[in-house]
Amino acid sequence: MGLRDFGAVEVRHVQPYQAEKMYRCPGCNQEIPPGTGHEVVVPVHAPEDRRHWHTPCWKREIKKKLPQKKKR
Repeated sequence: MGLRDFGAVEVRHVQPYQAEKMYRCPGCNQEIPPGTGHEVVVPVHAPEDRRHWHTPCWKREIKKKLPQKKKR
């Protein structure tokens, strides 16, 4: 599930000391182990669909969604 599926979202950074559970990142389908800082992405209109992302995966997803600059 990517950014384009969410619409408006709230993003919260989880510090490593706060990360106590294992999650699976939807960006790469790999595990986010306990003790790893990451992002929690919560759709504004569907908070039950929140997802935990590796920070680099989330940054890549944002870049995909943003309008691309035209090359000259």
